[in-house]
Amino acid sequence: MEPFYRTIVGVARTLFAAQGLKFDITGEHNIPATGGAVIAINHTGYMDFTYAGIPARATKRYIRFMAKKEVFDHKISGPLMRAMKHIPVDRGDAGESYRLAVQALRDGQLVGVFPEETISRSFELKAFRSGAARMANEAGVPVIPMIIWGSQRVWTKGHPKRLGRTNTPITIEVGAPVQPYEPAAEMTAQLHATMEEMLHRVQDGYVHEPRAYWVPRRLGGSAPTLEEATALDEAAAAERRARKARERAEREGTVGDERGSAGDDERGSAGGDERGTSAQ
Repeated sequence: MEPFYRTIVGVARTLFAAQGLKFDITGEHNIPATGGAVIAINHTGYMDFTYAGIPARATKRYIRFMAKKEVFDHKISGPLMRAMKHIPVDRGDAGESYRLAVQALRDGQLVGVFPEETISRSFELKAFRSGAARMANEAGVPVIPMIIWGSQRVWTKGHPKRLGRTNTPITIEVGAPVQPYEPAAEMTAQLHATMEEMLHRVQDGYVHEPRAYWVPRRLGGSAPTLEEATALDEAAAAERRARKARERAEREGTVGDERGSAGDDERGSAGGDERGTSAQ
């Protein structure tokens, strides 16, 4: 029994009802009633993690989501995240978050991850990190694929949030478990192919508005293509690295040597990303 987590879920469902969100959920039976499993979820909106927990309640279970450490450092969200036993991901020490996730899986918990790592601006599946497969192999548990569609209409990257009563339909499909096997790269490729098939099936049953920002270009919308979205993500990442380099240079009093600091930061970020995303 987890009264606090249960209370948060109840509050969330009340808010969803106030928003008029209409959930169409299938495949809940694929989430095991007991034992550990990695829940791999596509990522199109900021509210995905709140919706992803709904199917697990069919078997009265809770998902421990892996989330960036900054969320746990916040004075309001931090205590909530810790109380619900979610797992912090520190890019500077990603090995620890990976260890905690594997231990949670071995303890019989459901661990939620977003293999794309960040929100897909194109609303198509981005390339997957291998962390979900590696954790499943190490803990000896299956990966449960989950597709959420429609959440990008509520709040997504680069567009205003719509948290009022929008009556937005949101479809969630839970797929059959993918049993762990090596090599992790092959398992990751299979997971990506499975989730892409699920995504296309869900999209086929959804009503899309022509030229809408939340509709993929492939389906007649105005969202960027996957290639265009990747370029936007790379530009944003470069800007973040440059900003962090400037901030570090200012703290260290080496603004004049900003070029060197930026180079150091870029190399450090590259290494940190490789380690940090291993748990994603």
